Amino acid sequence: MFLIKCPWCGDRDMVEFTYGGDATKKHPEDMAAASLDEWNAYVYERDNPCGPHWEYWHHVNGCRQWLMVHRDTLTHEILETATPTEKDVKKPWAGKGEQA
Repeated sequence: MFLIKCPWCGDRDMVEFTYGGDATKKHPEDMAAASLDEWNAYVYERDNPCGPHWEYWHHVNGCRQWLMVHRDTLTHEILETATPTEKDVKKPWAGKGEQA
């Protein structure tokens, strides 16, 4: 088990949260004009990163807010947490010395 620092509640045990998905995945730019292949890629195709990665988590047994967690998927170390409006994660490698 590990602790996740909720931006609203502070450090909490990970059992209070549920995983919400990849925070680096972006929907098609023009949703109305997107092809079925673009939608299929957005909905079903996922990377399986090894190392630091931004994720959405939901604090279901606390404040019920959504947050972003920068977590090392290899060690489960929490590197950073933020509210969804604080971070605009455009690249999976953002946080490794590069700007998002």
